[in-house]
Amino acid sequence: MSAQLTRQQIDMRLARDRAQAEALFGGLVSRETWARLDSLVALLLKWQDTTNLIAPSTVGEIWTRHIADSLQLLTIVPEARAWVDLGSGGGFPGLVVACAMADYPGAKVHLVESNQKKSAFLRESARVLNVPAIVHARRIEDFVSASMQSFDVVTARALAPLEKLLGYAGPLLKTGAIGLFPKGQDVEAELTAASKSWTMWTELVPSVTDPQARIVVVRRATELTHCKL
Repeated sequence: MSAQLTRQQIDMRLARDRAQAEALFGGLVSRETWARLDSLVALLLKWQDTTNLIAPSTVGEIWTRHIADSLQLLTIVPEARAWVDLGSGGGFPGLVVACAMADYPGAKVHLVESNQKKSAFLRESARVLNVPAIVHARRIEDFVSASMQSFDVVTARALAPLEKLLGYAGPLLKTGAIGLFPKGQDVEAELTAASKSWTMWTELVPSVTDPQARIVVVRRATELTHCKL
């Protein structure tokens, strides 16, 4: 028997996985948002055949590993309307947030992704789903240095160690953004490493999708001047 799952097996796993995700957020997410998320998953599976948007091993767990993991960020900053997602990749958390933000007039989610194939997916998804996402196909450093607006939230998922993330997001944090950075079981080590270069005001929020994971909430971060000598 082939180790590769058939499409029917994948569909069965996805149905079970979706039910688990809805059990976590069913009362907090509108029916319209769930419908948009269904369409997002369908688009991602279609593009996944030619563009590596997520790890193949997580395809059967899209709803809990990627969708729900992204949705939980909304519960931390429920009043936020201006988001920027650095290194958006396959759209997590940025596109998921945009699917939820479509219910709120004036909300905007900026997706920054330099990979042309991935940014094309993000742009097509935003168009098809009709969500308030703006795709920036450029390097993170270039976007941040040129940005003239302030944001409520800056996110980055599976992009880089925390010390490097703070370097990317530092200018946005200075203008009032709150950093939301999902991290795995090595979060304490990343915090220790980052503290050698940064003074941080942080909070660790337990993940609802992984008992060993945490979301690093950065309220403020200041780079230590001696690190530049």
